[in-house]
Amino acid sequence: MGEIVLAAKVTHVPTMVMSERDTKLKGCRQAAIDGHAEIGRRAREAGADTFVVLDTHWLVNAAYHVNANHRFKGMFTSHEFPQFIKDLPYEYEGNAALGDLIAETAREDDVYTLSHQVDSLDLEYGTLVPMRYMNADAALKVVSVAAMCTVHSLESSRRLGLAIRKAIEKSDSKVALIASGSLSHQIWPNDIYAENNGTFTISSKFNEVVDRRVLEMWQNGENELFLDMLPDYAKYCDGEGDMHDTIMLFGALGWKDYKGRGEVITEYFPSSGTGQTNVVFSLD
Repeated sequence: MGEIVLAAKVTHVPTMVMSERDTKLKGCRQAAIDGHAEIGRRAREAGADTFVVLDTHWLVNAAYHVNANHRFKGMFTSHEFPQFIKDLPYEYEGNAALGDLIAETAREDDVYTLSHQVDSLDLEYGTLVPMRYMNADAALKVVSVAAMCTVHSLESSRRLGLAIRKAIEKSDSKVALIASGSLSHQIWPNDIYAENNGTFTISSKFNEVVDRRVLEMWQNGENELFLDMLPDYAKYCDGEGDMHDTIMLFGALGWKDYKGRGEVITEYFPSSGTGQTNVVFSLD
């Protein structure tokens, strides 16, 4: 019987990749990189064999979609930030059986979901950045789930999260479930980005205050209160991908029945106007 052995909400900011290079940004995101490495270490310690990543950089318009190829291999350049992420090589084993089972289980629960094994269906950087640091040795399998959902209700994403958990439990996989997306996500307008030192600042103090209160809620186990405010949080603080990744994650954890707490692995930091962190959720 399979199980979720680790659950986390994580950043995937492109400056993590830039932080590796000999530029003026070298080392600027080391704390975030170290946080990913620690999550990867914990996943292995917990016995995980597969990462399932809920990716807010994979945009879909009809149905939910799972990239469940048998193997992923390619060279990635971001269409959004080609100056930040370019010619990034990747190669991971997939878990097609689990991806297919997620889609099948979701459809049984009336959440229309499709699983794909298509070599030309690339992974997005919401998956590739976490895997670069959590799965550097490519020892764990990878499944990616689209979480920038443009015409999908929050309720259906909650039900997809539940279906993901049910599918994992029907499988023989030990899964680290990763919600890959920011907290608030109001990127600085282009014409004032530079003058506000945009790479390292938040664009809205309101968003920062709410982000920090959300982290307190997670640390204190105030999950029911957080879930009650989540639709407004996603709307008024410009949650990345409307925070469908977070909704799926909490759906998989049990929604309002979840009594666990969040542990902040990487302290909150602003990036290009947005609010970022790495948090692991207890599974006791």
